[in-house]
Amino acid sequence: MRKDITIIGGSAAGMLSAYWLARAGCRVRVFEGDHKIDPPPRTLIVTESFRSVLGPIADNSIVNTINRFELFADGRSASVSLRRPDLIVERSALIQNLAERAEGAGARILCDHRFLGLRPNGSRLQFRVATNSHTVESATEIVIGADGAFSDVARSAGWPEAPTVSLLQAVVDLPKDMPPHTTRVWFLPEETPYFYWLIPDSRNRGVLGLIGEDKDHTRKSLERFLEKKKFSALDFQTALIPRYTGWIPNHRRLGMGHVYLVGDAAGHVKVTTVGGIVTGFQGALGVVEAILKGGKSLRLRKLRHELDRHLLIRRVLHRFSQADYAKLLDMLGPSARHPLSAFTRDESSKLLFRLLVRQPALIVLGMRSLFLDK
Repeated sequence: MRKDITIIGGSAAGMLSAYWLARAGCRVRVFEGDHKIDPPPRTLIVTESFRSVLGPIADNSIVNTINRFELFADGRSASVSLRRPDLIVERSALIQNLAERAEGAGARILCDHRFLGLRPNGSRLQFRVATNSHTVESATEIVIGADGAFSDVARSAGWPEAPTVSLLQAVVDLPKDMPPHTTRVWFLPEETPYFYWLIPDSRNRGVLGLIGEDKDHTRKSLERFLEKKKFSALDFQTALIPRYTGWIPNHRRLGMGHVYLVGDAAGHVKVTTVGGIVTGFQGALGVVEAILKGGKSLRLRKLRHELDRHLLIRRVLHRFSQADYAKLLDMLGPSARHPLSAFTRDESSKLLFRLLVRQPALIVLGMRSLFLDK
């Protein structure tokens, strides 16, 4: 029997879910509130896991590759070369590409349909969407919420609202001494517990940005940093990103129907870097696996462990002072740089184990930061 599935939100994770479910023979409809699938541009940096998850679908959205990181803190610097280059992705192109693939597989995409709510109705779920002229009510077996950090599907099905952080990037011309395949990262914990970054998306331009916990403070911090480094902002890219604070099951029964969350709606974001594309895809594929197999997903269990490891690392880093970051960079000698070169951010267990074996002093630094008062 063909499963009847409704996806709310035209996000990357939602479109990937639509593609794979339609390929499996499910009847899939995607409802998107905007009048067309054309999200605002945003430059993303991802690991090569992005390509391994998507296969050839990935290629049309990749605009650059990164083979080296330069790290700065309190006058110190360190560099890490990557054996498997990171990929620079244009989010808008990615979503449009996935939408085309989903439609090609048989999914219907309906724009200008804003989700209003859902309720159980016998063995199905009754949901309402609004267009500019009228309200549509329909029924489905399964609803997948792919509608972002402030998911209306999550709220309607009883999930708590997720905390968020602000992402702000300025499009800038690259410095003349900036190699186009190198990313620069500055640690300034007095301004942000995360970091500043400069990511090239071409030979001449890139994005300079940061994550902050307060939107206004984040904007002021970025403006000061731009002025200090003598950059002029050509444009800005903004987003509110869910902050992962612990695993929340992304499946609920509503009457006899099923509701799932994917991507930012599910909070599937690595809190170390606040990156959610690869983990969002892993979560989406886990939901597809659970739907098609009628049960739990091993992929979702692995994703939970991965996100929990990143949460532990972030709890340590959130307590780092400028002096701690300086010590960290001092410890990144050739031995410690080897696992950083060999393993990606999406292989946290392998990366952590080999890094701590090669540089045991990192354990002491992390434990001091986590358990001692600052």
